[in-house]
This record gives sequence, structure tokens and C-alpha cells, in this order.
Amino acid sequence: MNIQFVNTSEVTAELTLTLEKTDYQENVDKALKKYRMKASLPGFRPGQVPMSIMKKRFGMDITVEEVQKMVSEKLYGYIREQKVDMLGEPLASEKQKPVDFAAEQLVFIFDIALAPQFDAKLSDKDKIPFYTIDVTDEMVDGQVNAYSQRGGNYVHVDTWQKGDMTKGHLAELDEDGNIKEGGLQKEDAVMLPEYFKNQDQLKKFEGVQVNTVLTFNPSEAYEGSAIEISSLLDISKEEAAEVKSNFSYQINEITRYVPAEINQDLFDRIFGEGTVTSEEDFRARVKQQLQDQFVRDQEYRFLLDVREYLEKRIGELQWPEAALKRIMRANNPDKGEEYVEQNFAGSIRELEWHLIKEQLADQTGIKVEQDDVLETAKEQVRAQFAQYGMGGVPDEVITKYAQEQMQKREQAEGYVARTVERKLGTALKDVVKLDQKTISLADFNKLFESKKEE
Repeated sequence: MNIQFVNTSEVTAELTLTLEKTDYQENVDKALKKYRMKASLPGFRPGQVPMSIMKKRFGMDITVEEVQKMVSEKLYGYIREQKVDMLGEPLASEKQKPVDFAAEQLVFIFDIALAPQFDAKLSDKDKIPFYTIDVTDEMVDGQVNAYSQRGGNYVHVDTWQKGDMTKGHLAELDEDGNIKEGGLQKEDAVMLPEYFKNQDQLKKFEGVQVNTVLTFNPSEAYEGSAIEISSLLDISKEEAAEVKSNFSYQINEITRYVPAEINQDLFDRIFGEGTVTSEEDFRARVKQQLQDQFVRDQEYRFLLDVREYLEKRIGELQWPEAALKRIMRANNPDKGEEYVEQNFAGSIRELEWHLIKEQLADQTGIKVEQDDVLETAKEQVRAQFAQYGMGGVPDEVITKYAQEQMQKREQAEGYVARTVERKLGTALKDVVKLDQKTISLADFNKLFESKKEE
């Protein structure tokens, strides 16, 4: 057996693997003997088929199989041993001639795409910005109000005000203002007058009380919207388009949504029973919660700045474009050439970032364990619960949900990628010089907007 590795450019190489029949014949003979033990042919008992017949019937197929195994083993073994910095998979060379597996010598030629060489290592001489979001009292007020709104409930009231919901009896009126015989009527018609498009019709509800009977015009209130009118009266949109009459509306019930009071009941609901016992502590916990939520965004921004800094420092790299496009086509057989051309530049940028991360991970010595990935998934689940005001969810519940998410392949891969980046970001903060900056949430968000514009 002979392997020749020749660089055809800085980022491409050609690997030629030559096998002599003596290299693989022993493997073929062993495979034939093993197959013979279970082979069953007419006229012969299992294991008793003459070897001459076995070679004639199955020799070539087994030869091809064993040669392919050996080629794969030797090919990847060489790449590992020689530490070839390969991109993607080896590609059959266009120079490759059809292989005659009956020949004494077999030649296999592969095109190898090589990673461009660059240095992405960082040190304390590299200065990277690190942004901390300033959590203001106004932001805390907003979150406290959000928790209060989510924890509220509906109550019955006597007098209507903006935002209230009404329920009552609707009846179509004739031109004289009397209930129209055979006209449209609806019991328990529910309305939110606040959403009327006509302000004159809305004013008719101001200050009205339960058991009030008022007159209004649905067509004017909703400016002729057939969808709104059909929903209100339970009729088709075609019928609703013809409704122009006034209606009487006897209000039987007024319901108001009342936010939860800032008290112990709300504290227990958000952070768990007895965890918080005063409004001052509650606001402090909310502030800490917001700061914790921003940690992921701040570290994500930091890693983006590391990426941008290194991409600028490294400069433009030479890539084996032809080979990478072949790999991209092979990985996307259902996509056309247009797909490759449209996505190639983006894939190259992501490939460069992948290679940068590999160097940084090697420099910092980070390792990702299963428990690390689980913790990333748990953080995601906690954030999802927090969005719904559920901050005191037991750890066993969080863990259960996280483990269920990790059963999904795409989700699991995403958690692994985020774990790598999270650990990398943490490690790099101890390597580089941080340019600490405290900014508002609005200015922090603008950092991403300005990037999109570029």
C-alpha cells in the first residue's frame, strides 16, 4: 500500500491511495469464509458450499466491500495521523478512472479541501468592549407592572370606563327607534367599546351603568367592517355588510380587569412562598432578575465583538472555493446551483467563525460536558417560564422540561452550540482586556441595528 499527499495549492491537496492485491486479499478471504458459514445455496447444506463456488458467486461483491472498508480506514487514518486540517469530506478526484477490482493494483485519487492557516489566539493585549445594560428604576417599574397585570383578575363593576367589557341584549331598531319586528337580536352580546373605530359611538358608553339601555350604530362604530359586525351579531359577513340600522343595547353586565395588588400574594406567586416579604425586596429581586436575563445578551454581544475583532485582524482568507462548492452540492442534493451561489458567501463566513472558535477553545482549554448542555437548556426553560411571570418554578420541573427539549435533535444541537459559546465567552473575559461600558437598553439594542445596516 502506498499513500501520496501532494499540495496542489495553499488550500487544496491531492491524496493518492494505491492498494496492491496482497494488501486486502487476506481480508477478502476471511470475509468469504465467514459468509460461507451462513450461506445457503440449492444443493448444499449451510456452511458446506465449496469455496470455489463462493468465490465465483460472491467474490467480487465481497472484494468491493472489503476494499472500500480498507480505503476508508487508511484514508481517514492518514488524515488523523498527519493532522491534515481538512474541510468537509475527501472528494473523489475528477482524475479518478473507473476501478477494475479484479486488477492487481487499485488506485484511488481524492481531492482534499484544506483550511486556511491563520492565528486567532488572544491575549491581554487585545482590547474588546464589554457592554453592561443599566437596569433603571423605570425598567423595574415596567416589570413590576407586567407581573401585576398578569396576576390580575376580572371583577364586575357598576359603571363603565375605558377598557371595560360589556355584556347585554342587542336589538335592531326601525326608523322610528322602536324594536324592529323580525329584526336582528342577540342575547349576551359581548363588546369592548374601547375598540370602536368611531369616537362618537364610543362616547355613548362613557359613564353608563348596569341596566342602562342605550342606542348605538354598529356599522358606524366599526366603520362598516363586515368582520367585526358579523362577529358581534353572529351573522355572515354578507349579511353584516347590509346592516346599517341603529340597535338598542341593554347592558346587563360590566366586567373590568383589575391588576393584582403589589402584596404578599403576588410576591409568593412570582418568587415562591415566603421568598420575598416586602415590596422593597420584591423590587430588588425583580431588578436582579432583569440583570440576570441581560447576562446572556451581554455575553452574546461580547462574543460577537470578539468575532468582529478577529475577523478584522485576520483579514481576507483564501478558501478552496471549487472544492467547498462541490461539498455544498453533495450535502444539498435536492437544491440547485442557484442555492449554492446564493448561500456560499454566508456559509464561508460561518465556517471561518467555526475555525476561529476551534482555535479559541483549544487556547482556553474549554470542554463541554453533558451537564453543561443540560444547564444551558435549563436556563432557556427558566427564561421561558419567567416570561409568563413564573419565577419560582421548582428545579425538578425545570430539569424535566429541559431534558424533554434535549430529546429533540435540532434543539440538542442548538444547546450544544450555545454551551460552547457561553463557556468560550466566559473564558475569554479572563484572557483579553475588557473595555467596560455601561449603556442603556435602547443603546444596547442599537448595537445590533447598526450591524444590520452594514
